[in-house]
Amino acid sequence: MRHSYWLIFAAVFSVAACQSTTEDCNFVTEDRYVSMTDSLAATLEWPEKLDINVFAGPDVVPSPACLAVSASGDVFVGVDKMGSLGKEMGQGAIVKLIDCNGDGIMDSYSEFARTDNPRGILALGDRVFVLHTRFSKETKKAANMDLVVYEDRDKDGVADGDPKPLITDISNPTYLAERGTDHATNGIQMGIDGWIYIAAGDFGFHNATDRDGKQLTVLGGGIIRVRPDGTEMEVYTHGLRNIYDVAIDPFMNIFTRDNTNDGGGWNIRFSHQIQSGEYGYPILFKHFTEEIIPALVDLGGGSGTGALYLDDHRWPEEYNHTPLMADWGRSYLYRHPVQADQATFTQREENFIQLPQITDVDIDASGILYLSAWDGAGYSGSPDIGYVVRAVPKEFDYEAFADIQQFSNRKLVALLKSKSAKARLAAQYELLGRADNADAAPRLWKLVENNSLDIESRVAALYTYAQLMGKEAIDQLVEATADTDLQEHALRALADRQAWADNVPLEPFLSGLRATSPRIKAAAIIGVGRLGKKEAIGALLETKVPASFKSPDLGTEGPHATPNSEIVIPHLAVKALVALNAVDECIEALNTGNQDLALWTMRYLHDDRVVQALISTYENTADDAFKAKILNTLARIYHREAPYDASWWWSTRPDTHGPYYKGVEWEATPTIRAFLLEQWKKAEKGDKDFFKLLNTRYRLAINQFGIIEIQPPKEDAPQVDLEKLKNKKGQVGESSIEDVMLALDKIKGDAKEGAALFVQQGCKTCHAVDRSEVQKGPFMGQIGSIMNRQQIAESILKPNASISQGFSTVQIQTKSGNAYVGFVTEESADKLTIRNIAGMATTLAKSEITDRRELDHSMMPEGLANALSYQELASLVAYLSEQK
Repeated sequence: MRHSYWLIFAAVFSVAACQSTTEDCNFVTEDRYVSMTDSLAATLEWPEKLDINVFAGPDVVPSPACLAVSASGDVFVGVDKMGSLGKEMGQGAIVKLIDCNGDGIMDSYSEFARTDNPRGILALGDRVFVLHTRFSKETKKAANMDLVVYEDRDKDGVADGDPKPLITDISNPTYLAERGTDHATNGIQMGIDGWIYIAAGDFGFHNATDRDGKQLTVLGGGIIRVRPDGTEMEVYTHGLRNIYDVAIDPFMNIFTRDNTNDGGGWNIRFSHQIQSGEYGYPILFKHFTEEIIPALVDLGGGSGTGALYLDDHRWPEEYNHTPLMADWGRSYLYRHPVQADQATFTQREENFIQLPQITDVDIDASGILYLSAWDGAGYSGSPDIGYVVRAVPKEFDYEAFADIQQFSNRKLVALLKSKSAKARLAAQYELLGRADNADAAPRLWKLVENNSLDIESRVAALYTYAQLMGKEAIDQLVEATADTDLQEHALRALADRQAWADNVPLEPFLSGLRATSPRIKAAAIIGVGRLGKKEAIGALLETKVPASFKSPDLGTEGPHATPNSEIVIPHLAVKALVALNAVDECIEALNTGNQDLALWTMRYLHDDRVVQALISTYENTADDAFKAKILNTLARIYHREAPYDASWWWSTRPDTHGPYYKGVEWEATPTIRAFLLEQWKKAEKGDKDFFKLLNTRYRLAINQFGIIEIQPPKEDAPQVDLEKLKNKKGQVGESSIEDVMLALDKIKGDAKEGAALFVQQGCKTCHAVDRSEVQKGPFMGQIGSIMNRQQIAESILKPNASISQGFSTVQIQTKSGNAYVGFVTEESADKLTIRNIAGMATTLAKSEITDRRELDHSMMPEGLANALSYQELASLVAYLSEQK
């Protein structure tokens, strides 16, 4: 039965494909990028089962920061010659590339639109959505970032006039202007639920505004989503760092690749993003790991960029149905095959396609994959470097995707049976955009009910039906919750639009809370929180807290990148309880078997009733362990996070102590302080250390308690006369950088000799290679996984041309008239540490700083390697290359 349905669909698809219009296209028969392809293929690791070729070179798409491919195969490339740290406007564009006959040779291109810093593109029908930086015409500086939509209804390859704003001000204008779009807002993807998902970096934003006038402020990074008409903007997940994109599978599982601190290793973490989840960066992910959903793996050094969930039947099964993650630092597109683990996953990472400084990846509905590469364009972009490549399976049989705008509603519904996620999404978007589509509803529901179809198609039909019918879909969606194959997805669809909340019944969600499937239970928990179903609070409070809900030992880093599937359900339950403002119910639960979940929830309920209830319960129990938990909860809510106005940012190496970045007192703080002091006075001498621990962990600043001193690493950086080293003359100093680089291609070098040179040349003054050492300038312990040999050599020879992100030289002036120049190696809300060229560190109160600016040159002087021979420089590079 399943086979016959596929044959019917294939026949419809084949006939329709003939309608694809290519009459006006001038086919190009000669591939002008053959030599580029041959050169890359000779040096890079590409799968033998794939055919890969350069599709567009730097003459057309220099510095490609992102790309998107329409279902029909039009490639839209975000050219960004300003790069991530450049600040000069007028350097960006969206370039449209056309391959009329699918032979892999670019037939034509056009400048679709001019726009600065394009960071995310989504091409659907006649519309192209773009996330980009908006510059002020008056000041010529970055003003903020917007999500906009362009249209090209006359199909001439150029956008029709100015774009329509969907979200404005979705970044931090102060730091956009000061340091560029690095850490800003990035990639956009659409899920089969019809939402646009936005990868927001940890600049955060203040008063981002959608088309309904709704405003949203977010401290830090995460995933934001919005309807394609620019309404209903909301936070999906929170607590990520510098994410660039997301991969979305057919069942609305979302995956991303974020990282930790610049200079502290740039560690990459791959994670499963679950709606309403908190992932903790930077204030919880190290020392409060019990409160977060951890990443699935820490992969070491790298820098995540574009992402895609590959779901296309024309690709070999060994590659298909997998999140693909681009890593700019590692110069690879990685596969992350995932395995279900309760409500989340486990994963493994596999090398897939090597591409120097890869930035993005996307696929069309014919199964053609496109990838963009920065390939040495530098942090500030280049007009001469970068390209796009095309990849298909060997013996790929190209079949043009149909012009679905000519399809009837019936054919569009049939297209939802496709085994291509891109085709299903295109069909859905086209159908929902039509004014006359009411006749599609019964056909869609037939697909939903047809259990002989692939579940991907049934889910696509369900979400399409829900969007088409709006509130009128509720009864049918409730009916679908009785089907265990669809229950999770029907619950998600019922809770997807908060405007429907009053019309959605509670019972399907209560049933979901009783389900044995963790995925169904998770969907039900998230749903009742979104819909405001306070009647479900009692059931939520029955969720058990696992033994893994445990704080890391003081001063240690918790398992923030170790899968912990058992924490997901209680974590989501707590988030739902907070959303439901379950203050009274949590107070009542303190004297029940559900006290642990209630106490966890109270960590986020800054309400005087909670404080009074905790104090009262403490005074009326003889259970010492319970008393300790109550004191811990009171200490946790002693402060709250200060409101965020985007006038500041926590920098690339923020204070990760937690649990707040800018903790401020609130109305109940004096009450908590008085109670804690009272209990401290009553405590026996041996029990007072518990209060010292609370004071240290939560930074209460109650002097009477004292603090536990955590021993820092020993400072053993040698003091070196860098000027003396710089002025010595040797083979490297007497040669051009081109000659040096050519020599390094032939000389392997001795890593052991390089280790000794690392000390002799004074590198240890500003760089550590071991995490136990004092962290100074950029951490070199993983530099080999971030840069190749040539890039490492260039950073030594031309430090100003390759300034590490987060380590441009900072100049600070203080009220007392002192000036400091160096790396900012630590920063909190009220102080920072700056380390100068000699390795000396100074801690300054921010209140004493009158001026702070990043200089456009590296603190590392040029010429430090001038005294070396080619062999010595090669050895130093070899040593650093091994640091992974």
